[in-house]
Amino acid sequence: MRTFERPIKRIVVKLGTSQIVDNRLRAKTTELRRLAAQVAQLRARGIEVILVSSGAIGLGMGELNEKKRPTDMAALQARAAIGQALLMRLYCELFKKVSLKCAQVLLTWDDFGNRARFLNARHTLEAILKKRVVPIINENDTTSTEEIKFGDNDKLSALVAALLHADLLVILSDVEGLYDANQKVFEEIAEITAEIEGAAGGTKNARLARGGMKAKIDAVKIATHARIPCIITAGKTDNVLSRLVKGERLGTYFIEKKEKLLDGDSEHEFIRSHFQNRAGR
Repeated sequence: MRTFERPIKRIVVKLGTSQIVDNRLRAKTTELRRLAAQVAQLRARGIEVILVSSGAIGLGMGELNEKKRPTDMAALQARAAIGQALLMRLYCELFKKVSLKCAQVLLTWDDFGNRARFLNARHTLEAILKKRVVPIINENDTTSTEEIKFGDNDKLSALVAALLHADLLVILSDVEGLYDANQKVFEEIAEITAEIEGAAGGTKNARLARGGMKAKIDAVKIATHARIPCIITAGKTDNVLSRLVKGERLGTYFIEKKEKLLDGDSEHEFIRSHFQNRAGR
């Protein structure tokens, strides 16, 4: 069993496009229904859950009966606008069945770069959680281009975890974790070395998504340096969230750094630095 540095009272869960839509670009309703049930179980135990959910572009493509992801920005943003409405309707219906409510929160990178907007985002999300409502966070793809260009919401999930002082970041994927050269999953990683970097690759599903394991490792760096442990594991694993919180050794566990927790202006500067460096500036 795994032992966490502190009790898990708040977790951020990131779902990639492959967790939301199938190969026909239709919603994975059965899998998402199970996820909603797990969130309800955690809420009953006093654990707050924040979802960072991709999938809007995939659902938008499915609604238009498309098979290939567009390449021009306006077309991608249009699919995101269409799909986001479908995504939230799906979440609302599924959470209602487990007696929970959810809220849509669309963020842009500027919400992390500007201190006033950074604090406003935190206060809004805290108010949502206080009402026992599940925030469903996505990048505002209709007006922002960064998620489309720089990853599949992996970095966004890490920044949200840091913003909300989460106790754990869980990145759900279509693989069991980070594999070594022998295709064995790393169970625990304390330091992201050149070997770890080399084991991470891009996405195998470029038709639908961007990012892959490399983007996830980049997100892990942010989370662990903000003293938030992170787990990358398969979303298809039965009852995965509840089992992770109990300490089962699923996926790859990245141990948080031991530096002093950031606070005040230094905390925002830490997060803002990742906003500034997102495009290699």
